[in-house]
Amino acid sequence: MKILVIGAAGQIGSELTPELRRRYGNENVIGADIRPPPSPELEEGPFIHLDVTKREDLERALFTHNIDTIYHLAAVLSAKGERDPVFTWEVNLGGLWNALEAARCNGVKRIFWPSSIAVFGPRTPKEATPQETILDPTTIYGVTKVAGEHLCAYYRRRYGLDIRGVRYPGIISSRTLPGGGTTDYAVEMFHAALRGEEYTCFVEEDTVLPMMYIKDAIEAAIRLMEAPAERLRYPVNYNVTAMSFSAGELADEIRRYIPGFRCRFVPDYRQEIAATWPRTIDDAPAREDWGWAPRYDLSSMVEEMIRELRKHLP
Repeated sequence: MKILVIGAAGQIGSELTPELRRRYGNENVIGADIRPPPSPELEEGPFIHLDVTKREDLERALFTHNIDTIYHLAAVLSAKGERDPVFTWEVNLGGLWNALEAARCNGVKRIFWPSSIAVFGPRTPKEATPQETILDPTTIYGVTKVAGEHLCAYYRRRYGLDIRGVRYPGIISSRTLPGGGTTDYAVEMFHAALRGEEYTCFVEEDTVLPMMYIKDAIEAAIRLMEAPAERLRYPVNYNVTAMSFSAGELADEIRRYIPGFRCRFVPDYRQEIAATWPRTIDDAPAREDWGWAPRYDLSSMVEEMIRELRKHLP
């Protein structure tokens, strides 16, 4: 197996790439990103510069490294995407199209591409959001994810590509700085608390959103990719979740470890995005079809985040 991780310097890729190398061998996992590696760990194996908007670069990478599996993670996230919708479309959907076409023409056998809870919207049920439901996104990020789900399903039907994916909730990670997502307040809150600073949160105190710790996010991707194809009813867009909590509940949990932490809630345009997303997710099909089961809840996630951040922050 030769794996290409596109977006290896991002929030998920920076931790997925080392884990794939541990499982499949250092030289068998090539990291790729338009940015340089954010940590020395990523440079311990092959790493190439790659722009997903340039199909010829993708095809060259697949041919040169004899790639048979792709994890395509490159994307502009929700809040950042609203500042430049055209660029977001080019990267998120144009980049996906390029990856699928390059894969189709170069013998790639399996592709992982993550969707998001951003596919849901105001008319979607807010509690226990089901696998099959109304998709009415209000952001360009969400629009590209809905279109991407359909594009991946089309390439499965039309060309027989084995494309798999999950709808990720907000991802919380200690390794990378926030990248422009609506759920980034969670990571920012940890950083402010550990610096001894007051944090101004951009969503309301009682805003509840589905979340997931990065280690669970990585396990979901790998477990789905290793699952028997015949068991997958929703291969390109499985709902997955781990926990749901409010911004206020997260601040309270952080105070268990940093009692003096202060947090103000001053919602901005990102609150409007968050208000359209579900509060809780039903991921029963993922649990039934390929054994999805998160390991982290709010308490264990906060404990590990604080421990890990204390190692890395100055």
